[in-house]
Amino acid sequence: MNGYPHVFQYPFAALQEKGFAMRGHWNADFFGNDAPIVLELGCGKGEYAVGLARKYPQKNFIGIDIKGARMWTGAKASLQEGLKNVAFLRTSIELLDRFFAPDEVSEIWITFPDPQMKKVRKRLTSTRFMELYRRVLRPDGVIHLKCDSPFLYTYTCEMVKANRLPVKMQTDDLYHSGIDDEILSIRTFYEQQWLERGMTIKYLQFVCEPREVWTEPDTEIEYDTYRSFNRSKRSAAASGK
Repeated sequence: MNGYPHVFQYPFAALQEKGFAMRGHWNADFFGNDAPIVLELGCGKGEYAVGLARKYPQKNFIGIDIKGARMWTGAKASLQEGLKNVAFLRTSIELLDRFFAPDEVSEIWITFPDPQMKKVRKRLTSTRFMELYRRVLRPDGVIHLKCDSPFLYTYTCEMVKANRLPVKMQTDDLYHSGIDDEILSIRTFYEQQWLERGMTIKYLQFVCEPREVWTEPDTEIEYDTYRSFNRSKRSAAASGK
């Protein structure tokens, strides 16, 4: 992907030494417009970043993941299609504010992340990450969570409630909810696996308003009873290896 003009692979050493020159200037320096910027975190193969870019040419989309092998699929497809409103950034999500300035991002998609049932700090919807997202989101910035995990969905609902964040849409069974939204019809590689196993898909959309203090939910949540391992193991399980 080193030759792809819309893929940014920035070594941590270079980031420490020089910073990221395009921070705060994605619209002017890369996209060449003032359209809203939408991030897909842990984008994997980039299905949402590319799918949304096709549907919404009036917005800019950036898929973020640390694993380049996965990201290559979406990067190659978007390049072949000539999509000008999608890019990919290979980095750790924890470094998000090194690449984006305050108020630079309008929306964040979190699609089928590891639920991290035993590690609150690693959950992409924990208050630790809400604080990080707030550093780059606009005041009315929206977060979308789409997942298969009952644990993560319940945890995130409780986190939203504990911090009094406005909910725009919520369902624990997306494809039987009656919600008619073509955005939500985009299905990732992992989502298709869960659907084939008869699992329901959960979706939560909320406004990540600024908060001086973030409160972790004080609720005991039952662990998922099915395999809740990381993506590489999920992929191996799906292939029968």
